[in-house]
Amino acid sequence: MKKNNIRKINKLLEFPEEISSNEPKITIMGFEKVMVENYKGILEYENFFIRLNTYIGVININGFNLSLNEMTDENLLITGKIESIDLESSTD
Repeated sequence: MKKNNIRKINKLLEFPEEISSNEPKITIMGFEKVMVENYKGILEYENFFIRLNTYIGVININGFNLSLNEMTDENLLITGKIESIDLESSTD
């Protein structure tokens, strides 16, 4: 099915776009929690930075005492002292 048709159906059914797309959604909760939805995989994991692969690029989360919590196939909760979040867009 074409992308335009999927968008029309989603609009008709009033689905939020983030449910039907592969774009990541980043929710920041204070300086100690980050929820990333629609990620593909974990590229690197250290207690001071985490790199996540997404369908549109890479998300870098930098901080201290970072840990992965509540992992599912599509959602990931990261806790610790969050210092910064950097985005690297894919050049496809």
